[in-house]
Amino acid sequence: MAVLTLGLGLAGATVDDKPQGQATPIPAAWSGKVTDAAQLPVEQSAWGTLQWVCNDKLMPGSAQTVGLATILPGKQNPVHYHPNCEEVLYVISGQGLHSYDGRTIPLKAGMTIRIPAKVQHNMVNTGTETLRTLVSFSSGNRQTVFIGEQPAK
Repeated sequence: MAVLTLGLGLAGATVDDKPQGQATPIPAAWSGKVTDAAQLPVEQSAWGTLQWVCNDKLMPGSAQTVGLATILPGKQNPVHYHPNCEEVLYVISGQGLHSYDGRTIPLKAGMTIRIPAKVQHNMVNTGTETLRTLVSFSSGNRQTVFIGEQPAK
């Protein structure tokens, strides 16, 4: 934490004393360069949530899409693929079984998987707690093609 605080101080930023979870306004000069998850929408579905924290819509010119995804216990996101980008998925907490072009691999907190463009994949939460992941895509305009029915919102 000392290194982070020192780094922020060297960059001219300050750490405020507001309680965690309270939104801090983003200065206009940083618009399109900084987002605050507390101020961004969360997409709800029957299986979990998606919250985009960086993409070309939020940060024009971005060459990446980054988001936070959750999958509820016993649920799974739909099988899908991304025709225009690869995906990197990091498991923050929980555990699941990830399908990857017809094969599966168990993933748990601390593990990362890279899914190349056009590879069909999805994840099922095999644990008793919400599965939390950080997902990153190699395009600011991530495209997704669902196999079968479009997921319900």
